Amino acid sequence: MGKEKKWDKTFADRMGRYYDELKWLYMELYQNDQQAFDYFCEMLYTCYTDRSAILKDWDEARSEVTDWFAGNDMLGMLMYTNCFAGNLKGVKRRLNYLAECGVNYVHLMPLLESPKGRSDGGYAVADFRKVQPELGTMADLAALAEDCHSRGMSVCLDFVMNHTSEDHEWARRARAGEKEFQDRYFFYDNWDIPNEYEKTVPQVFPTTAPGNFTWCHEAGKVVMTSFYPYQWDLNYRNPVVFNDMTENMLYLCNQGVDIIRLDAVPYIWKTLGTNCRNLPEVHSLVRIMRIAAEVVCPGTLLLGEVVMEPSKVVPYFGTVEKPECHMLYNVTTMASTWHTVATRDVRLLKHQLGTVFALPKQYVFLNYLRCHDDIGWGLDYEYLKQFGMEEVSHKKYLNEYLCGDWPGSDARGERYNDDPRQGDARLCGTTASLSGIEAAEYEQRVDKLTRAIRLDLMLHAFLLTQSGIPVLYSGDEIGQLNDYTYHEDPEKWDDSRYLHRGNLDWKSVAKRKKKGTREAQLFNGIRKLTELRAKHRVFENAADTWIVETWNDHILGIGRYYRGEKMIGLFNFSDQDETAWIDEKEEYIDMLTGEIRPARAVGIPAQDFAWLVTTDL
Repeated sequence: MGKEKKWDKTFADRMGRYYDELKWLYMELYQNDQQAFDYFCEMLYTCYTDRSAILKDWDEARSEVTDWFAGNDMLGMLMYTNCFAGNLKGVKRRLNYLAECGVNYVHLMPLLESPKGRSDGGYAVADFRKVQPELGTMADLAALAEDCHSRGMSVCLDFVMNHTSEDHEWARRARAGEKEFQDRYFFYDNWDIPNEYEKTVPQVFPTTAPGNFTWCHEAGKVVMTSFYPYQWDLNYRNPVVFNDMTENMLYLCNQGVDIIRLDAVPYIWKTLGTNCRNLPEVHSLVRIMRIAAEVVCPGTLLLGEVVMEPSKVVPYFGTVEKPECHMLYNVTTMASTWHTVATRDVRLLKHQLGTVFALPKQYVFLNYLRCHDDIGWGLDYEYLKQFGMEEVSHKKYLNEYLCGDWPGSDARGERYNDDPRQGDARLCGTTASLSGIEAAEYEQRVDKLTRAIRLDLMLHAFLLTQSGIPVLYSGDEIGQLNDYTYHEDPEKWDDSRYLHRGNLDWKSVAKRKKKGTREAQLFNGIRKLTELRAKHRVFENAADTWIVETWNDHILGIGRYYRGEKMIGLFNFSDQDETAWIDEKEEYIDMLTGEIRPARAVGIPAQDFAWLVTTDL
């Protein structure tokens, strides 16, 4: 390895396990640039030596149990720091509440320094080493992480790697004409090459930010901006960019961040004449980042944000022998869930889950009903065609139903990036509002509210039945409703995603202790489900999973088996009582009531569920 004599034994041993592969991958990407590779290796050692003794102990403990994040006791919560508790110190003060929720995985949405009004919710980072001043400091982040660790909680943070803010130091110097920094982005003297890119590269936000390039007046050049004009794409063909961005990632790990969410990772490598998505070089970069984490901070996980169809998502796990991301978002199941709510037809969800269940059990998905983002309708339309569901008309129906525009629908959402020309739009809204709770409370209909809460709990039960890590969106535990005040804020009113990004209402949180309230019913209902999940080993990620045929297109059946324990989960998406026509031979117990309940011709009330478990095997 050449310079290993400078390295301590632990680092040298870790590096030795990966050095040949690391060098091969790096040299292939960067045309045998030995100087850049040597710098990269020394940078890794510097980050390793900067890591605190406490975090190194944390690494050693997790190295003993490498699948520590795949247990049935894992429960995440996703939050914006300012919306949840004002700032990082506020989050620290609220950790008792998170513990009460059963949360041991805290995902903090982007909180690094970014310009007001040009941040895309914090995804335009101006400084990867500074926290947004009103949210606190890096010292506050490290203190929060330390407190979380003392409680057995992990901290997840977004790492925005595809681009920087136009206010980042690199961008400012590029704008001033410094070639070294222009080479960190994609600058062109005229529109000739950008126009060639536009022929093959799709637009991310065709209505709110059309095109993939922006004219930079100060530099007198065109710069690539795939997402928004104020987000400049980084040029990962330049090894300096990759070296420095990897160092930024490891710096955050050294503040105590346990899970790095790789934002927009499929976009990070650009090649003219392609769609600049999911190119082979992306996987080489992610594999190198995985190796960097294994060498410097092996207690750290990489979470890939790949919001695409399953065939594009799964490769980001890498292989069992050469893994890339530890975890990936289960985006397609999330979207298919809301499709099923709107259609009451479980056939697509069965088809989607069948694909997931066939994957190696080492692959861990992060599962969710809602998150900070919109719901995109990237469904399997080839499969849906056999049922007469055509893409354009079906998307229109889904949006109409879930926005409450369809007769009889109690869902309350809003469209995002509506493109009438393409007949396309995505969807926004909280879980509670999409489940009908908002409409029921507005109409003061107790019967509707009862049904809507039942649907909300059924959806959470389905979430918790899946293998992987279930993650709640902050506020969902009490059924927080849409926040329409964003319409009055000039910095937010053109982005309907703020509909579900409202501040957590702590007065509403307090109602969780008042019997009979919507907050109490949901908080206690979800908490009971998560406690049952943690208690029963059948929910372990290593369990066998399969689709149970219910002979009813309204009821989804899921089977799980692990070490002598078997469960059948039945979920009725219909607004009518239905029967699951199953005939399981064992004697089952209803998990929620503890009563014996045969798994034969099981009746499930409208929008309700059953968890049946047996050890009689």
